[in-house]
Amino acid sequence: VQLQASGGGLVETGGSLRLSCAASGRTFGTTYAMGWFRQAPGKEREFVAAISWNGDSTYYADSVKGRFTISRERNENTVWLQMNGLKPEDSSVYYCAASQYGPGGSYYATKIPTYDYWGHGTLVTVSS
Repeated sequence: VQLQASGGGLVETGGSLRLSCAASGRTFGTTYAMGWFRQAPGKEREFVAAISWNGDSTYYADSVKGRFTISRERNENTVWLQMNGLKPEDSSVYYCAASQYGPGGSYYATKIPTYDYWGHGTLVTVSS
């Protein structure tokens, strides 16, 4: 399974971006839970948002609640991350990830080992 993330770029503080991630490869008949993580230079990768395989459950890091929205087409392995009210501290490489059996609730949704597949990342830079 390959994940392709796109939509990153340079935006001013307060601006918006919409990231997308599409899974391809051996996905026929399987709908994956999907998540977004981010990693800034010199920092650990951190959880941003996740969505269950059917879209019924969503999970967010406290730092992005109320500003970011994760969504997906039902029964499709494509997910979006709408990011509004961007701040300089949101600047990072954003990675999408897929989990075949997860996320299994809010605790596991935030954990890197929950996810089986990872994309290469897309860079988001928010200027102050």
